Amino acid sequence: MRIFLVLLLLSSAALSEKPAPPCAEPQQKQLDFWVGEWELTWPGEKGVVARGHNSIRRTLDGCVIEENFSGGDAMHLRGKSVSTFDARAGRWKQTWVDNEGGYLDFTGGFAGGQMVFERAFTLKGKQIRQRMVFKNIRANQLDWSWERSNDGGKTWRVLWPIHYQRM
Repeated sequence: MRIFLVLLLLSSAALSEKPAPPCAEPQQKQLDFWVGEWELTWPGEKGVVARGHNSIRRTLDGCVIEENFSGGDAMHLRGKSVSTFDARAGRWKQTWVDNEGGYLDFTGGFAGGQMVFERAFTLKGKQIRQRMVFKNIRANQLDWSWERSNDGGKTWRVLWPIHYQRM
């Protein structure tokens, strides 16, 4: 009888507790610095500064960071990404798609003041790693770079540096 009462008390206490709100992990806020409207600049052809735009917002009850990128007049590229913190994996995950048929999937995290998303794939039998690095993060600006490693991540080459300025 005592065991029954203890089980009854435990189950009623469990039922009276409210479930944790979705996406309540502290890590879920790590990408908040990116949310907003941004003017982008990067080195263009012949020394000209290229310009684009990126619009970042929280969506789906605040659980997803949605990106809408435009290369502006500087380039044809238009794309979207969705990012979320996967609490079970303890990692951020991002999926990118674009108007050139591109599909990229990344995992990442925030460490040392930088947010890094990375992926690996095989090209002509060779392992290639790519990453995006958000760095020099301040309230109204940050730097982002698209990087590639052909040696398993020992060295990285910056292929596309972008400066973000909040609009």
